[in-house]
Amino acid sequence: MIISCDNITKAFGTNKVLKGLSFTAKEREVLSIVGASGAGKTTLLQILGTILVPDSGKIYIDGVDVFSLNQRSLSSFRNQKIGFVFQFHHLLPEFTAIENIMLPALIGKYEKASVTYLSDKQIRSNAEVLLAELGLWGKADSRPSQLSGGEQQRVAIARAMINNPKIIFADEPSGNLDSKTKQDLHDLFFKMRDSHNQTIIIVTHDESLAKRCDRCLVLKDGVFV
Repeated sequence: MIISCDNITKAFGTNKVLKGLSFTAKEREVLSIVGASGAGKTTLLQILGTILVPDSGKIYIDGVDVFSLNQRSLSSFRNQKIGFVFQFHHLLPEFTAIENIMLPALIGKYEKASVTYLSDKQIRSNAEVLLAELGLWGKADSRPSQLSGGEQQRVAIARAMINNPKIIFADEPSGNLDSKTKQDLHDLFFKMRDSHNQTIIIVTHDESLAKRCDRCLVLKDGVFV
């Protein structure tokens, strides 16, 4: 299993958001997590992505007990093993598309997150390959304001993939898109899984996307039902 969670709990004050969640995810699995607003989906995704620390429980990712790592090691692990795609693309407006994509790899390089280092030229070359694969050839030097919503989200996906992580976490990745662009983006997740062998976990309200996934977990009142 690429992800194994055991009895994860999280509370904010007296509000118990997650109440002892356990589940596993296999390599190359596309898994959806659905549920009403406030059910704890985003909190769970942030914990799985090691952004938020659980109150109790264990999480193993690629065989590593992630919350036993010190802060520097955890940051390096996150940079190399995990990619994130959000509902709002969070591209940096002052950077071009290709600069946004390169950013996680450059951060990993200069923070020595990996034992192998790529040159800036090689990182740019890898980013160009992803641009072409995602149908954005010719958009490398465009700034986010010059791209459509769907194009911006494709850049965000490429940014999530630049370090070739084991896992992609996506939080409502198509929530801001029209129906045609949304469908194209959904197709893209499965295409990228097949070509890059990644596990993809998607929090979504979109029933059509949830049904396409290999598995769908329903979160209600902090537990899976």
